[in-house]
Amino acid sequence: MKLSATGHSTPFEAHPEYDGQAVCVDVTPLKKTQSSFGERETFRIIFETKELRQDGKPYLVFSRSFTPSLHEKSALRAFLKQWMGRDLTIAEQNEFDTESLVGRPARVSVVHSDYNGNTYANIGLIRPDKSGEPLKTSGGYVRQRDRQNNDEKFRSASNRDESPTPSDWRRVKVHVGRHSGIDLGELDRESVEALVSKWLPAALEKEKPLKADRDLIAALQQAREALESSEEQDGNNPF
Repeated sequence: MKLSATGHSTPFEAHPEYDGQAVCVDVTPLKKTQSSFGERETFRIIFETKELRQDGKPYLVFSRSFTPSLHEKSALRAFLKQWMGRDLTIAEQNEFDTESLVGRPARVSVVHSDYNGNTYANIGLIRPDKSGEPLKTSGGYVRQRDRQNNDEKFRSASNRDESPTPSDWRRVKVHVGRHSGIDLGELDRESVEALVSKWLPAALEKEKPLKADRDLIAALQQAREALESSEEQDGNNPF
C-alpha cells in the first residue's frame, strides 16, 4: 500500500523511511476495487509505528491491497508468512480469522518511492518482532468499521431524503476522469482524495474555468474540509 505526501495541502503525510517496531491496529473491511483483472474485493492491514508525527500521534503505514485468499501463491499468504516467520498451519489455512491480527506486533521496513512527482511510503519488508518488548497500540486509532460519522458523510446523496442544496458538495457531478457523470458523494474516500490532491490544484490555476470546473472546485474544497475534520488517517492509494 502506498501513502501519498504531495506538495499540495492535504491531510496526509507519508511515513518516513523507517526500520523498527510496529503493531497492527486495523484490518479494513472488504471493498470493491478495479484492477487489471477486473473488479475484486480487497482489504488492507494498517500498522502504527514508533515514529511520531508533528502532532505527537504515531504514524500509520498501510499494507498493499490484498484479496481474501490464503492460496499458497497469494500475496496475503506470502505477507503473513513473512510477518509470522513461518507458514500457516493446516488449521489456520482451513479457517483464518483476520481479527487475530489486530494487536499483533511486527517489525517493518518502510521505504519510499516516487511516482509522478509524489512520494509514497511502502512496507518493503515485514517480519516478526523478537525484541521481547513488543510495541502496543496507542489507543488513539479508530478502526474503519467503527467510523459511523465518516460513513454518514460519504453516503450516496441519492440515498438521502433531504432536498438537494447548492452547498451540498455530495450532489455535484464529477465531469473529469474515469468518474465523469457520477455525484461526488458517491465516490469512495480514495477517489475524492485523488481529485483533491491531483485535479484541484491545476483547476485553481485556470484563468477562466468553466462553470462545471467552478462547481467541482467549490465541492472539492468542501470535501477537503470534511476529510480534515473527520481526522481519519487512511492512506491515499491511487493504484
